[in-house]
Amino acid sequence: MRIFATLSLFLLAPMTASAEPAWKDLFNGRNLDGWHPVPGGKWEVVDGTILGTSPRSEPRHGLLMTDKRFKNFRVRAKFKVTSGDSGFYFRVEKTNTHVSVRGFQAEVDNSKEVGGLYETSMRAWVRKPDPTVISKLVKPGTWTDLLVSAIGDSITVSLNGTKVTELLNDPKCLKEGHIALQLHGGQDMRVQFKDLAIQELP
Repeated sequence: MRIFATLSLFLLAPMTASAEPAWKDLFNGRNLDGWHPVPGGKWEVVDGTILGTSPRSEPRHGLLMTDKRFKNFRVRAKFKVTSGDSGFYFRVEKTNTHVSVRGFQAEVDNSKEVGGLYETSMRAWVRKPDPTVISKLVKPGTWTDLLVSAIGDSITVSLNGTKVTELLNDPKCLKEGHIALQLHGGQDMRVQFKDLAIQELP
């Protein structure tokens, strides 16, 4: 009986693992298929990365937005900020304003607020990370791993494999929307993203 039970668990394990939703690329490394720009700044593919640039004279928040909308998911990416204040938007809605959207962003910059949750055109800062954790975890100007989980009313942000921000059971957050990369208006911007992928969840 014990041998049979062990064998049954062994046979069921691959089936359980295969039930996990697959990760799908959001960026193919060659072009911006599946994305569209929102006026302000410039987005291009350079050496397999998405490069965003914008001059200080540009007042608008230039965005690169997914054509598709997403609801519950985990999304991962790598980013590197050379200059300026960027953001990784998710579950956002388009608006007719100079910032172009409303909804959440994970902060993407070289400050101690990187990885924090900011709600554009809504509640502003909702959660900020512990600056002492960020100091040990992130080296400004280098590639940083980002993982955002948005499931129902709960959101978490991880950097380089460590959870830095968490918002649980928040009924006010938007439940569905676009993913977008940000160029902050009024700043000299240069930011890169690569290895973007998403795992859509029920």
